[in-house]
Amino acid sequence: MQAIYGLYRDPDSAQQAMDLLQQAERGLGFNDNQILVLTGEPYEDHAFGMQNKKTIMPWMSAGGGLVGGLLGFWFISFTQRAYPLMTGGMQIVTKWPDGILTYELTMLGAILTTVVTLLIAARLPDWRRHVFDPAIGEGKILIGVTDPPEGSQDELRRRLRSAGAVEVKEFIA
Repeated sequence: MQAIYGLYRDPDSAQQAMDLLQQAERGLGFNDNQILVLTGEPYEDHAFGMQNKKTIMPWMSAGGGLVGGLLGFWFISFTQRAYPLMTGGMQIVTKWPDGILTYELTMLGAILTTVVTLLIAARLPDWRRHVFDPAIGEGKILIGVTDPPEGSQDELRRRLRSAGAVEVKEFIA
């Protein structure tokens, strides 16, 4: 993997670099998925901070909870019917005690689905080497392009510098 990136002191110049890269992506032969943004803190009031905002995690969690609850209730009622006890005229499958266990299994389904969805969405564990610069920990913002097309590197460096990059670097893994 190769990357060309610039380090920026403030979010306004980082946003300017992001805008310049988005304007140049078709002309230079890369797409929006190749633009890299790394920061040490969230910048929600700038567009580059909202780049990956959409997620299906809430829907997956709700679906996992629904499946966990349905499977839990089925399992509990199946167990009670498979081993019938003398209940003295009461129901074999009771509502309140089964509701507590169904609730617990609903939460288990939702939690496990959320954790698995988080790991998949965050691409964890990922053992490949990724772009990182220690200056991010010092408050700098990294904006760049991963795997830039041949012949576009000089133009990318020029655009990153024109946006006010403190330093433009290249990463090769």
